[in-house]
Amino acid sequence: MGFFTKDIKSMEDLLLHGLQDIYYAERQILKALPKMIDKATNRDLAAGLKAHLDETNKQVERLDKVFAKLGKEPSGTQCPAIDGLIEEADATAGEIEDKAVLDAAIVANAQAVEHYEICRYGTLIAWAEKLGHDDIVRFLTTNLNEEKAANTKLNTVALRKGVNAKASNAA
Repeated sequence: MGFFTKDIKSMEDLLLHGLQDIYYAERQILKALPKMIDKATNRDLAAGLKAHLDETNKQVERLDKVFAKLGKEPSGTQCPAIDGLIEEADATAGEIEDKAVLDAAIVANAQAVEHYEICRYGTLIAWAEKLGHDDIVRFLTTNLNEEKAANTKLNTVALRKGVNAKASNAA
């Protein structure tokens, strides 16, 4: 089922597709985060990414509950957006030799992922509310709030914990 294909005939179909999209995205993020953690040299950045890895595992568990409440098997559908963000992060990281600059790039790439997730969860909440699926809204809202908090923490690491300052002083 692709976005805006004949397989999506109703708002319910659209909600299910969006859930499959974010489910796929979260599972891809689970694979990508350990690589980012390994490359991060800033202690606060690495710790934040590790904490978010744990959160992401819990987010997938919540999505499993969302699918169960809807009477559906948890499944993902390929999400070119998240694949592209992760691919770009990998490519960028492979091109940067200076560790301070690499940390700044990791923050930026992680924030791009967070912004995608914030957008997706916000939309899913709006659709679920409109369709009367109040039983899944709290799970989605918890995930959304964690994504927003992760983005705020990344801002703090970049601006107050010195990642951007160190990168700007690199050769």
